[in-house]
Amino acid sequence: MSHYSRVLVTGGCGFIGSHFIKKILEREHVSVLNIDVLTYAGNTGNLSTHTDAWGDRYTHVVENICNVSEIENLVATFDPEVVIHFAAESHVDRSYFDAYDFIKTNIEGTRVILEAVRKHNPRTRFIHISTDEIYGDVEEGEHSVEVHPMKPSNLYAASKAGADQLVQAFTRTHTFPAIIVRGSNNYGTHQYPEKLIPMTITSLLGDRKISVHGNGGHQRSWLHVQDFCAAILLIMDTAEGGTIWNVSGDSRTNLQVIQAIADVLELPLTDRIVHVPDRPGADLRYAPSSDKLQKNLGWSRSFSFDDSIPAIVAWYIENKDWWTDVQSKEEFISHFKKQAAGEWL
Repeated sequence: MSHYSRVLVTGGCGFIGSHFIKKILEREHVSVLNIDVLTYAGNTGNLSTHTDAWGDRYTHVVENICNVSEIENLVATFDPEVVIHFAAESHVDRSYFDAYDFIKTNIEGTRVILEAVRKHNPRTRFIHISTDEIYGDVEEGEHSVEVHPMKPSNLYAASKAGADQLVQAFTRTHTFPAIIVRGSNNYGTHQYPEKLIPMTITSLLGDRKISVHGNGGHQRSWLHVQDFCAAILLIMDTAEGGTIWNVSGDSRTNLQVIQAIADVLELPLTDRIVHVPDRPGADLRYAPSSDKLQKNLGWSRSFSFDDSIPAIVAWYIENKDWWTDVQSKEEFISHFKKQAAGEWL
């Protein structure tokens, strides 16, 4: 068990960040400061069922990660032993319409939190949450390992690659031993319903068409969010500073994912799929390798895609109020219309 007791999390009301907070606060000696400005994807409902039990061990501050003075003040006041940096604009589709928010949040926001932590205490353990999308398209039969070059193909991936390189530069220039974790496509409960899995589930439950980009043959590495959070905790507890770690799951195409969900619901896909124009410059295959994490730190997955999908589907069935509330908001509706029609420019 880690001795760390004060953990600062950025973006902790989002999908992955909220799961991580719930997991780390199972450690009763830990206190968490969550900095989340609550953009469209931030949802306090992801954590509200737990906050009473946590009491004063959990604090949420609504603040923009790019606000230099406030971030520096929060870091100095809380004095974290560990920082887990999730905060980011993360949806590829949205990056085609507003690249500015991605550059500002993902690169400038990362710089701000890096500077604040380094100035306050350069020995603070800093873990940056990156993505396998920074590697770009991967040829069939090949896998991305941590030393492979970054070749981002879309604006979201480019902004995350920029943040990733900024963290590496801080590590070398300032002898600031940050750690980078590059996760693959996470799935699980409480995921914002414009992403493929919750979009498919809610569309089938709501008798709506499912929009598929291109031919639907894009391959992704699907990683259960609980396995990803377990990997982050393991890395936090045991990895050396200045290291980089891939975390990957099961490879499936988009159509395979959709079919798996339809099978669980026992619904035919006949006339339910609409193929729309593919994303410009779309990556056809991501294939990160977790061999380093498995061999060096002993990480292994507890959830397989096929075995875990039924429970995920069941959660969305049982929590209709959660996702219908999200889907009723204008920030979801306006973008989803473009996404569903494959309108990119």
